[in-house]
Amino acid sequence: MVGLLIGLFTPSDVRPIAFLATAMVSAAALLPLWETVLTGVGACAIFFVLMVHFNALRDVTAYSELATVAAIAVFAVFLNRLLARRARQLVQVRSVAETAQLAVLHPLPHHLGHVTLESMYLAAAAEARIGGDLYGAVRTPHGVRLLIGDVRGKGLPAIQAAATLLGAFRESAHDAPDLPHLARRLETSISRYASQHPGVLGSEIAERFITALLAEIPDHELVVRTLTCGHPPPLLLHRGEVRELQADAPSPPLNLGMLVNDEFHVDLTPFHPGDQLLLYTDGVTETRDRSGAFYPLAERIRPWSGETPRHLLKHLHRDLVAYSDGELDDDVAAVIARRRASL
Repeated sequence: MVGLLIGLFTPSDVRPIAFLATAMVSAAALLPLWETVLTGVGACAIFFVLMVHFNALRDVTAYSELATVAAIAVFAVFLNRLLARRARQLVQVRSVAETAQLAVLHPLPHHLGHVTLESMYLAAAAEARIGGDLYGAVRTPHGVRLLIGDVRGKGLPAIQAAATLLGAFRESAHDAPDLPHLARRLETSISRYASQHPGVLGSEIAERFITALLAEIPDHELVVRTLTCGHPPPLLLHRGEVRELQADAPSPPLNLGMLVNDEFHVDLTPFHPGDQLLLYTDGVTETRDRSGAFYPLAERIRPWSGETPRHLLKHLHRDLVAYSDGELDDDVAAVIARRRASL
């Protein structure tokens, strides 16, 4: 329509080809196929009407320009089909990524015995639905055992390492007598995995390590046991207070345990009904605002400490996105465990 008006109210030697071309290309990018076709046909019709209006039916140049408009219309239809195919491929890729994430990161049950659980996973890129952050929870004869971890690096090798560690955790958590035994089994599994990929030039597989934190909430003791392997400390939410549970003697990340001979150390903390334990990956605390300041997790989460796990993570999700202005630099994972009054 704009092209028709420009053509009618300007001299005959001013042709609205640019406006018509812009309309057709825009339609190709924004509209479905049939509307793109109609836009192309309409553009050709408008140009022909202008030729009649200005008595240019015998003008060879005008016919050449009409052919140009028609060629752009055909190109717009081709572009529309190409973009639609790419959009379908992206949907398929994202669907596969979501399926892979569900295969690696099983959805946590909302209730495990005396513990209520909620989890959150945010990918740094909207198209990349899965990364190296991981978490798991299992109810065992020793209570509810939790794992959260972060694989060094990105891409398929990180996902494979995360899947290896989660598989080992789900298998070993049931019969390992305590957290140090469980940590040693995880260390053995991830070291064995890395040894099967000998280092080659430009490869990080053999050197890949995982920061991890294990937690155990016994059924009949009002405590939580934690074991840290180079991972950020969890937060304890108790009656409106937020406390960082720093490890007395943290161990190195998994697959680096051979560098030291120290035993794994367990920290014991009171954990009463209504208390909540927040486990998270460093993508949370390393989120930055526009000035480059890191996200102050303990400070920001304090006003929501009395919320249910689900609502607390919703607040945290929205706040992280707002704090980073919608541009997360790293994947983010978090798990909240709340002790209920009774089983």
